[in-house]
Amino acid sequence: MNAGTDHVEVPTRMLVHALVREDGTVDADELYTVATALRMSDQQVRLCVKRLVAEGRFTHEGRGRRATLHATEETTRALAPDADFVRHAFRQDAGLAPWDGVWHLAAFAVPESARTARDALREALVHLGGAPLQGGLYVCANAWEPYVEEAAHRLGAHDALTLLTTTDLRRGDTREPADLARHLWPLGEVAERYHRLEHVARPRLDRLTGPAELSPSTLLTLAVELAAELTRAMRPDPLLPPQLLPQPWPGTRARQVVARCWAALHARDRGGPRPTLFRLYADITREAAARATG
Repeated sequence: MNAGTDHVEVPTRMLVHALVREDGTVDADELYTVATALRMSDQQVRLCVKRLVAEGRFTHEGRGRRATLHATEETTRALAPDADFVRHAFRQDAGLAPWDGVWHLAAFAVPESARTARDALREALVHLGGAPLQGGLYVCANAWEPYVEEAAHRLGAHDALTLLTTTDLRRGDTREPADLARHLWPLGEVAERYHRLEHVARPRLDRLTGPAELSPSTLLTLAVELAAELTRAMRPDPLLPPQLLPQPWPGTRARQVVARCWAALHARDRGGPRPTLFRLYADITREAAARATG
């Protein structure tokens, strides 16, 4: 089904997660059908399911393609995509979230005896869009405090966390905000990922808006590919305000194409059980598509 388009590498675990329905189940027949379209072997899927069950992330009922996977409550909660961040990105693209000139900083001093928590907190801060300024000091251009505090509480490091804001940030002789952003974040790498996302999304948009009928499994496959590539592009993106980014920013254009893809997927939706990602992405991207064409 990918003839003439770039093949999207979808990790098997991501595929299982993407097909979790709103009732927390994954239909095995649907899973194997989409996996085949994504060039995965049945053995690859079986091994992944076995690992997920062994880790306590899913329970398994039935055999073969007639089986049903049930996500545990913790897995269902953890699987929700970062819908807040996706929504914020589209609001930025529409000019609805201008920067107020405030830098948000987080500092921590976690002892060596709690190295695991310290490393996990570093990873969480980078995931939330932070960039390291010095050892244990990170900066973000967005109001990230609730997310940082949640991560610190979860890791048992909240007492070691200090939060502050400033409008006067300098690094060496660099103080102009856009120059600081260019030095602090890998914007070139992020831009390349968005170029890739647009390159992948455009031929899929042509299929979704074309006259040909598309089977439910084909629509699911396209949805999984788009979700995987969007995740790959957005994971390292600090979601800097447009005022701090080179213009035109490829992320804006790529997300517009993805929004049109999801609007087309929604238009072709025939009802019935749907993966959670349809609900989580469809409303956000349909709103963005409406703004872009309105």
